[in-house]
Amino acid sequence: MMRWRTLLRIVRIQRVLVKYGLDEVISATHLLRPLRYFFVLTPRRRDSSAPLGERIRLALEELGPIFVKFGQAISTRRDLLPPDIAVELAKLQDRVPPFPSDQAVAILEAAYGRPVDEVFERFDREPMAAASIAQVHSASIPGGKEVVVKLLRPGVEGQIEGDLDVLRTVARLAARYWEHGARLRPTEVVAEYERTVIDELDLMREGANAEQLRRNFAGSDKLYVPRTYWDFCRPEALVQERIYGIPISDMDALREAGTNIQYLAENGVEIFFTQVFRHNFFHADMHPGNIFVIVTDPERPKYAAVDFGIVGTLSPEDKEYLAENFIAFFERDYHRIAKLHLDSGWVPEGSRIDELESAVRTVCEPIFNKPLVEISFAQVLMRLFRVAQRFDVEIQPQLILLHKTLFNIEGLGRELYPELDLWKTAQPVLKTWMDEQVGPRALASDLRENLPQVRQAFRQLPAAIRQLSEQASTGHIRLDMQSAEMQEIRKELASQRRQRFWLTLAATGAITGALLLALEVNAYLGAALLALGAGAAFMSRTRN
Repeated sequence: MMRWRTLLRIVRIQRVLVKYGLDEVISATHLLRPLRYFFVLTPRRRDSSAPLGERIRLALEELGPIFVKFGQAISTRRDLLPPDIAVELAKLQDRVPPFPSDQAVAILEAAYGRPVDEVFERFDREPMAAASIAQVHSASIPGGKEVVVKLLRPGVEGQIEGDLDVLRTVARLAARYWEHGARLRPTEVVAEYERTVIDELDLMREGANAEQLRRNFAGSDKLYVPRTYWDFCRPEALVQERIYGIPISDMDALREAGTNIQYLAENGVEIFFTQVFRHNFFHADMHPGNIFVIVTDPERPKYAAVDFGIVGTLSPEDKEYLAENFIAFFERDYHRIAKLHLDSGWVPEGSRIDELESAVRTVCEPIFNKPLVEISFAQVLMRLFRVAQRFDVEIQPQLILLHKTLFNIEGLGRELYPELDLWKTAQPVLKTWMDEQVGPRALASDLRENLPQVRQAFRQLPAAIRQLSEQASTGHIRLDMQSAEMQEIRKELASQRRQRFWLTLAATGAITGALLLALEVNAYLGAALLALGAGAAFMSRTRN
């Protein structure tokens, strides 16, 4: 049953939309439409003749963090929006109205237990940027190092929880009454989003995310991640190195500095795929307000990222599945794409693979090898959605964060360098990653990771053989048919035993072969044993 707080929040959302003359949005939602007539009778503070983009931006700002984040996300897609609306929504990236500076000082003094001027050498009362969940002040710490201090907006947790209540309610209604509810899994989608946005309220988590990303790109000439100063961090405040660079949205400044835009755009694609597939840890809030460009060397510009509240990871299965889909797409192997969808269980059993292959080919072939400027992703997305409807493809909530990030990255690429060949740039990164998954380095990694299991298998082997021998000698070997749960457990144990067998064989072959090659005893036998070890490692991965 809908709670009163949720109902009141829905009514307020409708009231704000009417206030800014967005009645057509209410008509399109069908939600509490009769209330429109009551609200129309009340005076509006703003003339509805004001530009539509401005009215949408102001409404989103008034509605709060979740709505602002929605505006930020779509602001990166100028190809999908009228220019005036795109320009207005871009202001949501870092120019949301700030909260008063005296509140910022009070938050810091409560966190540190002493005056701000005793903690920092300098703390600028006026914020340098303000967004949906937090705002940022410039400062310097003892020793003169320039930093930024990030503070959560007062009361933001309550605002977000109220909007999450609305989303949960709408999701439950959709799951129950909407014909596509089972396939699109709205309650699970909202749960995934809830986890993401709640994590963003933890500034200590954000600092940890930044340090992980900094380690991943240590020494990189493509991406710089600012240092976190843990001694000054508190749950209410995050203190990081200040970044000096050109905002990526300031194309005039980038061109004036002589920046190699093509190099920058191609590196952006490479950075994204490296984060997702090699590091399995990606910055998932890549709107222009969070990205700067360091142009110390204009021919080799370098990205600098900020705001690490939202990061994403993938399970090994999802990561491998996505990589194989990308590779199949690059190779125009539409049959492979269709088969991957069927094998993954995302498409219902009984679906015809040839029909799915034909549908995928019809959508993908027209955009293959085209630069971004010649691709209408709005049309592509609509056609893919129709294919998903036709074949009852289930939404995968765990991948929504990745989809959002790719959506932003593609939008940035379109702004930077519309001639960018997204496919040509991404393909080498993915091929290298796939090679690493099945080559000698993958074998060595698997052996290191599973060495404890191999040792444990060796320890248990004598006892298992002795027990089996005793049962055989007494004629007491039994085959018990038990419950489905027990059969499932037995199946899992058998799978683990098979994996240990192949890993043991892999380890033995690899180690013995390497010794024979190193000692130059028998090169042919050594190579054969190494090949045997690689094959056994592959079997352990595919048969488990």
